[in-house]
Amino acid sequence: MEVIKGDTITDQLPTACYRGMASDWRDKKLYPLLGILLLSIFLYYNLGSNPITFPILWQSHMGFVSANSTHFIIVNPRAPLEDQSTFYINGWNSYWLMQESVWAGPSRSRVSKMLKKGAEMGLTVCRTWAFNDGVGPNALQISPGVFNERVFRGLDYVIVEARKRGIRLILSLVNNLSNFGGKAQYVRWAQEAGHNVSSSTDSFFSHPMIKDYYKAYVKAILSRKNSLSGVKYADEPAIFAWELMNEPRCSSSSSASILQHGVQAWLNEMAAFVKSLDQKHLVTVGLEGFYGLNTTKGLEVNPGEWAASLGSDFIQNSAIENIDFASVHAYPDSWMPHDDMEAKARFLSRWVDSHISDGDHVLKKPVIFTEVGSLVHADNQGLADKDILLKTMYEKIYESAKKRQAGAGALIWQLLVEGVGEYSDRFSFVAWDNPSTYKLILKQSCRLKSIFAKSIQSRKLNKDPCSGNLP
Repeated sequence: MEVIKGDTITDQLPTACYRGMASDWRDKKLYPLLGILLLSIFLYYNLGSNPITFPILWQSHMGFVSANSTHFIIVNPRAPLEDQSTFYINGWNSYWLMQESVWAGPSRSRVSKMLKKGAEMGLTVCRTWAFNDGVGPNALQISPGVFNERVFRGLDYVIVEARKRGIRLILSLVNNLSNFGGKAQYVRWAQEAGHNVSSSTDSFFSHPMIKDYYKAYVKAILSRKNSLSGVKYADEPAIFAWELMNEPRCSSSSSASILQHGVQAWLNEMAAFVKSLDQKHLVTVGLEGFYGLNTTKGLEVNPGEWAASLGSDFIQNSAIENIDFASVHAYPDSWMPHDDMEAKARFLSRWVDSHISDGDHVLKKPVIFTEVGSLVHADNQGLADKDILLKTMYEKIYESAKKRQAGAGALIWQLLVEGVGEYSDRFSFVAWDNPSTYKLILKQSCRLKSIFAKSIQSRKLNKDPCSGNLP
C-alpha cells in the first residue's frame, strides 16, 4: 500500500486542484453563511417586528421594596427588621420606554442609554407607562384582553434593562387622559360591544363591564412571564410598584362629593384586586395630590379652587388600606401660569410641607412626589427656573430623609435622550445638555446616599456615580 506523506491530503494535491476546492467551499458554504448573517442583521435593525432575542442566563440580585410605616425598606428576608435597608428615592420619569422598546436596533439602544444615564446620575427609580390601549402599531392592548405580543416583549426588555442597571420601575396601568388610549378607550370599547354606557369617560369608574376590562388587563400584566428572563412580573424585584392610574380625575359636572365617592369606590376595589394577585409589590394611586372639598386644606394648599372639584382627594384616596404609599405631582408653572417665580416657589414649599406632614401624622405612609415638572427658562444670569423649583423640592426631600420623615423621594418629569423628541413636552429635557440641572440631580442622589450609605445596595455592574462626591 502506498503511503502518502505530508501534513494533509491537500499537501499532495496539485495547486490548481486545491484552489478549486477552496473556491468551491467559498461558493457553497462561506458566502451563503455570510448572506444569511447579513440578512439577519438587516431584519433585526430595520424590521424588528420579532427581534432576535436571547434568554437572560443571569441577573443581579435585587430585594423587593416594602413600606415600613412612613419610609421604605429594601427587604432582606434573612435579616431582622432593624437591619433592613432604608430607601429614600431620587428618580425620574421617562414614560416612553415601552414605546421605544417595541422595535429593535436604535430604538432599544435609546432605552438602554436612558437607563444607563439614569444610573450614572445616581437615580434609583424610574416611572413609566405599562399601557397603550387601542389602535396603532405600538398598542399593547388592541381590544379588551387582546394583546400585541411584540409590544409586550418591548415591556419585557424595559424591565430586564432596568434590573441590569439597578433601577426599579413604577409601572402605571392606565391613563386618565386620552393619550395612549386611557379611560376614554375603555368607554369606547364598552359602547362598541353594545353596553349601555354613558358618553362621559367617568363611566370608567362605575360601569361593571369596564371595570372587568380593567381587571382583565391588570391580571394579564401581573401574570406575564418575561420572554427574556423567564420571571413573572409579579415576582420581579425590579418593579418597585404598580400605579392604578395616571392622574385620576373626573370630567363631568356632577357635584364633587358624588365624583369623589365614585373614584374612592373604584380605588378601593382595584387596589384590593391588585393585592389579591400580587402581595410582593407596592401599590399606589397615581394622584396629583389635590385636596377635596371636605378637607380644610382645600383652599389653603391647593393651587386654585378648581383643584377641589376634580373627584380626587389626597387624604381619602391615599388612606385606602391596600394603598402602600401616597403619590403627589407638582407643576407650579402649569397650575399657576400667571404667578411669578417667587410665588411659585412659595407655593411649592407649602405644597411639599403639607403632604409630608400628612404622610407623617395622618396617613402614616411614605409620600413620593412622582412627577415634579417645571418649564425650562433662564434669567439674565443663566440660572434656569427649573433649577430653582427643583432645588426647592430636593431640599425638602433631603431634610425629610435626614429626619426619617414621610417625604420619601421625588421623580423629575421628564428625562429624554437624543432621538426621542416625539415624546417631548414643555417639561422634558436631556439632562446632560443642561449642566446645572444635571449637577443638581447628581448632588441630590449623592446626598441621599450619604445618609444611608450602608443601606444602599452595591451595584457591582455599575460604577458608583457618587464615588468621591459624597458631601
